[in-house]
Amino acid sequence: MLLAVAAQGEVRQYKAGDLLIVEPWAQELPPNAPTVAVYFELRNRGLDNDTLTSVDTPIAGDAQLHQHTSQDGMMKMQQVQGVTIPASGHAVFAPMAFHVMLLDLKLSSPLQAGQHFPLTLHFAKAGDFVVEVQVLTQAPVQDDAGEHAH
Repeated sequence: MLLAVAAQGEVRQYKAGDLLIVEPWAQELPPNAPTVAVYFELRNRGLDNDTLTSVDTPIAGDAQLHQHTSQDGMMKMQQVQGVTIPASGHAVFAPMAFHVMLLDLKLSSPLQAGQHFPLTLHFAKAGDFVVEVQVLTQAPVQDDAGEHAH
């Protein structure tokens, strides 16, 4: 289910109701990596909060919402049951913040830059929405230029 895609100079955004899913990406993986994290930004243009309740993808046996927290001066990762996107606000999924952990990867080869894979996001109000996650060697540069629906 992995496909190679041409590099694009524009910010990838997906529209799901009042929500924008901005620049979904995952880090390129070394061989035999058992997990991968997925990052993106959720922007809520609506007047009501929405919640990302879960995610799934055909490339992993399990997909979980996680958050990094500081406990006793140490950063720890913990699973969360949902992430609220406040009305007229946003939620950022980034290294050392909220992120999606894909566990039990079903890949015969490692994720490499230029590939992409589908990820379904399940929202309490906006419903289910599929995005294509880009595999990159480093985090994309984001700006607010151009909004378009996919």
